[in-house]
Amino acid sequence: MAAFCFEGSETVWQDGPLTQAVKAGAICYLDEIVEARTDSTVVIHSLTDHRRRLTVEKKGQEIEAHEDFMLVISYNPGYQTVLKDLKPSTKQRFIAINFDFPTEEVERKIVVNEVPGIPPEIAHQLVTAGRKARLLKDHGLEEATSTRALVYAANMINAGLDPVAACQVAMVNPITDDLELAEALMEIVHAHFGT
Repeated sequence: MAAFCFEGSETVWQDGPLTQAVKAGAICYLDEIVEARTDSTVVIHSLTDHRRRLTVEKKGQEIEAHEDFMLVISYNPGYQTVLKDLKPSTKQRFIAINFDFPTEEVERKIVVNEVPGIPPEIAHQLVTAGRKARLLKDHGLEEATSTRALVYAANMINAGLDPVAACQVAMVNPITDDLELAEALMEIVHAHFGT
């Protein structure tokens, strides 16, 4: 974040990552943009249309974007609410690419690569259980089991935690407080880990 900072007895301006990227012609990646305040996201409007200028109100300055500057944003559709969604005027300033979960084979490779030493059969069981759990997304579960959660579970298993307990704390508890949904998810876990 750009801001005035104290340096000794002086107040100096320090460019934030966006301003630095605009000036240097770098790629600036803003993750989970829907979490930003609405008044913050409108700042990028003049930067992401034909003007390609960043307004720094605190300095009364407009900075023309370097020709190589690129802005990339990401968010998970479906997580946003009426209060947390991108304005259509913001969305229309970008091209959009939708991503789904990786294929089962790729997801197994991700788990094995991210958790060195995890047995391939455990990675297979985790991925299979995670994919089954995702089927509950349309049956009351608001969020699907992420690949990240599978990696967390694999790390805990690798550290010696029982696989069922690892799945519960990494793949079940973080996504639901609903006892029936948690029970359904745990049934999937038990089915894949044979307990």
